[in-house]
Amino acid sequence: MRKIFNLFDLKQQVNYKTEILSGLTVALALVPEAIAFAMIAGLSPLTGLYAAFIMGLVTSILGGRPGMISGATGAVAVVIAALAISHGPEYIFATVILAGLLQVLAGVLKLGKLMRLVPHPVIFGFVNGLAIIIFTAQLAQFKDGSGSWLTGQPLYILLGLVLLTMLIIWGLPKITKAIPASLTAILVIFGLVSYLGIDTRTVGDIASINGGFPPFHIPTIPLTMESIMLIFPYAAVMAGVGLIESLLTLNIVDEITETRGRGNKEAVAQGAANILSGFFSGMGGCAMIGQSLINISSGARARLSGIVAAVMLLVFIMFGSGLIERMPMAALTGLMIMVAIGTFEWASLKTFNRMPKSDLFVMVLVTLVTVFLHNLALAVVIGVIISALVFAWDNAKRIRARKHIDEQGIKHYEIYGPLFFGSVTVFNEKFDVLNDPDEVIIDFAESRVVDMSGIEALNKLTERYLKVGKKLHLKHLSSDCRQLLHDANQIIDVNIIEDPTYKVVVDKI
Repeated sequence: MRKIFNLFDLKQQVNYKTEILSGLTVALALVPEAIAFAMIAGLSPLTGLYAAFIMGLVTSILGGRPGMISGATGAVAVVIAALAISHGPEYIFATVILAGLLQVLAGVLKLGKLMRLVPHPVIFGFVNGLAIIIFTAQLAQFKDGSGSWLTGQPLYILLGLVLLTMLIIWGLPKITKAIPASLTAILVIFGLVSYLGIDTRTVGDIASINGGFPPFHIPTIPLTMESIMLIFPYAAVMAGVGLIESLLTLNIVDEITETRGRGNKEAVAQGAANILSGFFSGMGGCAMIGQSLINISSGARARLSGIVAAVMLLVFIMFGSGLIERMPMAALTGLMIMVAIGTFEWASLKTFNRMPKSDLFVMVLVTLVTVFLHNLALAVVIGVIISALVFAWDNAKRIRARKHIDEQGIKHYEIYGPLFFGSVTVFNEKFDVLNDPDEVIIDFAESRVVDMSGIEALNKLTERYLKVGKKLHLKHLSSDCRQLLHDANQIIDVNIIEDPTYKVVVDKI
């Protein structure tokens, strides 16, 4: 068994005690989250618990980031809620399977590298928004069944237990790290409530988690084009949300552990997990930043912790539901509040005065979209688009030309900065076609023609010089640009001295 786990972790040294205890802690934290997310989606609690088990087990074994935890998530629940209400769970299971197939395809096509396009302000905004969502989700525990805020003794008891949980999680690591502080806090609160007979809300007050092994079940929906067209938009959004949240969580864990995960492998694992989840009566899901941070902060670094968490969750469902349902929600609430505090990028607040205004705007906007719309994919896409537009605008202003005439009377334009759709107008303004000598050289040694707008600008510029009987040379033009300009070879003299080659770094899957 030791050799198997070492193989799973690519010969990583495994601390079995830490991994097992961390996995147990995560399993306890997964229970209320899975139940809550299933209810958000309008599904039974066991649907969320089965998804958490299958997602957690498959991604822990096959995923590209050891130590990361996957399960049923709020982001996925929000996407499928409308379909669950209108068409029921069978269509949800089919949607989850289709979303999984799309995620596997994304991994096979190595689309994980697209995460490089997500700038840091977007990640800051995403993480801060998630932290706020995690925190505000815990406020529901401070309300009674009618939705009114607790008052009097019930409020004081809940506050006291939550604060004690947070105190243990904060203080115990300063004394000893022999056992995870989160697990200790849960056990202490559980023992305190049981021994003193304190009347407070428990997991069982939310829903029963008693069940068996996830049943294999082929979704019973009509195999028609109409059905496929109905579920495809939900599946596509779910696949996108799941990949974005999973790959961003992977990047965050990478930064904490100072290691590098494999995004494309994680995409395939997430897809495989969702496919199995759909066939085993689960609502699907993706990586969970809160539980991942609980796991990492408890010292877990290998796959074993995620496997233990998934297996223990199944044990709770099949054999330990009576005990788990007695667990105080106050302990789990305090744990998740500490996760929210640890998730928030406090360093981003310190850089407010030093951060460019455009980056600050992107970070705040992504945070607000994440918090108020609960649409993580939309928040990230908006952030990336705005960042790209800002980048294009900034680079459009940076193109410039150094001019001089040599001893032979040839005028040289040395171009600096990229030539693309945003900089074409400024580029054209650099040239004095009528007053230039009969021969002109444009040197691209410090520049790059990026897109077809740049190519078209060069074509028009050569035509302008040709009309007035002057000869234009393009120097140090890259091979891809020369290929695009092959139709204009009769009027363009390409002088190759040091031809740059541009390549994209390719990830391994």
